Amino acid sequence: MSDLTTIFSALSEPTRFAIVERLMEEGELPASEIQQSFDISAPAISRHLSVLYDAGLVQRKAVKQQRIYSVRPQALQQISAWTISHRDFWQASMQRLEDALMKEIKK
Repeated sequence: MSDLTTIFSALSEPTRFAIVERLMEEGELPASEIQQSFDISAPAISRHLSVLYDAGLVQRKAVKQQRIYSVRPQALQQISAWTISHRDFWQASMQRLEDALMKEIKK
């Protein structure tokens, strides 16, 4: 299983993020169909898909001449688990921000 820094690094590039979002919405797709959504070459899409695969975000299978890609739920579960584990920090931060804003309003 990939570590979160690799996953977040792969998702930090807008095209790769968009590919993952599309796969989440539509399910598995062939590389050729993914490529049609972007104004970049097939080799560029292939490189993006390789980064996502290496990061453990997508899986692929060969069906005749096509490579079919889909999101790996395990990778998304890792992101979700990390986010939930840091929820207390974010809630406390938002409360501090709200308190500071309320003090400024009262001035």
